[in-house]
Amino acid sequence: MATTDPIADMLTRIRNAGKAKMNSVDIPGSRIKTEMAKVMKNEGYIRNYKFIKDGKQGILRVYLKYGDDQKHIILEMKRVSKPSRRVYLGCSDIQPVFNGLGVAILSTPKGILTDKQARKENVGGEILCTLF
Repeated sequence: MATTDPIADMLTRIRNAGKAKMNSVDIPGSRIKTEMAKVMKNEGYIRNYKFIKDGKQGILRVYLKYGDDQKHIILEMKRVSKPSRRVYLGCSDIQPVFNGLGVAILSTPKGILTDKQARKENVGGEILCTLF
C-alpha cells in the first residue's frame, strides 16, 4: 500500500517504536529519509542508522536512543510541511525551535539541513519537521 506522506510515516514509525521501547525500527528507504536520519544522528536524537539494499527501494534501519531513565530521547516530533500544505521559509524567517533546545529539519537547495545550519549558510527552504 502506498503512503501519501512517506516522511510523516517515518516520523510516526520512530515515535511508535520509541513508545514501545524498541531497539530499532525498519522504514521503507529513500534518499530524503536517509538524509533526515543523518541529521537526527548528528544532532543526537538517534544512535545510528543503516541503509539496507533489498533489490527494491531498500530499508532504512534506525537505531533508537534512550536516556538514563529508559525514556525516549525525542519528546516531540511534528511534521510541519505536509503534501496538502507546504511551508517554505526564507533564511531570515527561520526561528529556533523551543528557544534553541529543539531542531527543525529543512529541505534547502544545499541539501537537508537543520535550522541552525540553514541560518549559518544563509539559505531558506521547505521546513519538513521539528524535533524536541
